[in-house]
Amino acid sequence: MEKKENMIRQYRTVYLGGEGELIEKKSRFIATIRPVGTQEEALAFLEEMRKKYWDATHNCFAYVIGKKGELARFGDDGEPAGTAGRPMLDVLTGEGLCNICAVVTRYFGGTLLGTGGLVRAYSQSVQEGLRQSVLVTKKLGVKLLLRCDYSDLGKLQYRIGQGGFGTLDSQYTDRVELTVLVPADEKDAFLAGITEATAGRVRAEEGDWVYFGQVQGETVVFEE
Repeated sequence: MEKKENMIRQYRTVYLGGEGELIEKKSRFIATIRPVGTQEEALAFLEEMRKKYWDATHNCFAYVIGKKGELARFGDDGEPAGTAGRPMLDVLTGEGLCNICAVVTRYFGGTLLGTGGLVRAYSQSVQEGLRQSVLVTKKLGVKLLLRCDYSDLGKLQYRIGQGGFGTLDSQYTDRVELTVLVPADEKDAFLAGITEATAGRVRAEEGDWVYFGQVQGETVVFEE
């Protein structure tokens, strides 16, 4: 886990990869999308696709690595320069995505598409691949362990519900312990609010800083 002061507030990536397909003048374009965390993972994925589609005319690629998109690479695999990899990369960066790799496999259909046609085909293939994937915006949050008496539980639950925060765990013994996930930017205001509401009777302990996001209506915590 990197230090919290170095963690960016949010970034967008792919949660589950997918596959999209496009037919253009009998040429078949297959876009495969996958999450990757390193350049080595991206290159291994590219090699996997080359083996899978060993008989294809081209296997072009684009990837963006790092939460700030620090590393971006692409390849045309024999297509005219600027007609495949670059347009693919432009789609990924245009969507604000990182830690992602796209490979577009082409089976030539016998009709030349021209420069503009190739750019559109490779771009649209990646867009279709993204539509078949599950994307997620990961936001920085902190786990807070909150301890209170039963007399303050209602006020605490009200504040948690008011903020729309997720309760990760709850323990009811002689006192109440709740583990709540709060977005980083809202932590101070939330703590100040519960302190005021309960006259400081709630005890708060800061836990791990994590990324979380909404995936198909559910809150998912990403331990990175």
